[in-house]
Amino acid sequence: MSVNLQKGQKVDLTKDNSSLRTLVVGLGWDEAPRGFSLFQKREDIDCDASAILINANTDKLMGAVDVVYFGNLTHRSGAVRHCGDNLTGAGDGDDEQIIVELTKVPADFSKIVFVVNIYQAMQRKQHFGMIKNAFIRIVDADTGAELCKYNLSENYDGKTAMIFGEVYRFKGEWKFGAIGEPTNDNSIGELAQRYQ
Repeated sequence: MSVNLQKGQKVDLTKDNSSLRTLVVGLGWDEAPRGFSLFQKREDIDCDASAILINANTDKLMGAVDVVYFGNLTHRSGAVRHCGDNLTGAGDGDDEQIIVELTKVPADFSKIVFVVNIYQAMQRKQHFGMIKNAFIRIVDADTGAELCKYNLSENYDGKTAMIFGEVYRFKGEWKFGAIGEPTNDNSIGELAQRYQ
């Protein structure tokens, strides 16, 4: 049974589910209705999901090779894979998915942070206030069962990126924490700098 999380809540993914091997991290969003204008070209809002792998010893991102995003679809360990870029967020369900093979995550990584930024947000004058129904969910890839979901429901006007949540190792178990922290970063590069 799936757990609906609130901001700041955590859930243990493996304690009562020792057979859990692979996660699908699904991220989704819809464009909020916008007014019609004859004088302004309307561009789709292109949100980009990414995963940032954090070193266990330093609690920091060690380098760009440890960021999985549309420009680097597979982590060098093979443990984290991005399933591809969705340019519009149209349709139901997950807009982008990132696969995490827990058993392949090297021991020198303690945490995987999942973030979403709006592509060229500043240039296109777009922000998360133009997005609705944003969520992150964790699914057992082998059974298809949704383990937990976090719906972002606050007003994020003016914010261009979001730290959705993190999967992390704690005392031999894998857990998920719902973060929901908005930022004004304009790219995955800027988001990644927060962890260096």
